[in-house]
Amino acid sequence: MASDRDEINALIKAVADTPRRDNSAYHQAMAEAREMFDKAEAALGGPVTMRAKTKLKPNGKYVVKWVFERAD
Repeated sequence: MASDRDEINALIKAVADTPRRDNSAYHQAMAEAREMFDKAEAALGGPVTMRAKTKLKPNGKYVVKWVFERAD
């Protein structure tokens, strides 16, 4: 029983000591997305709908194309 407890404590400590993932790129992308929606609504004069197409390039980067249209 004590060895089980020690293993669980070691596992919890290992999880707690793992480095946190850097989500700054995700947060920056979401901020830019909100800004693009605001700009599209201003340019098109009201609510908009959006379509997105994504593509994985051979170099490992994703390309995302957004198309905004007025919501009718």
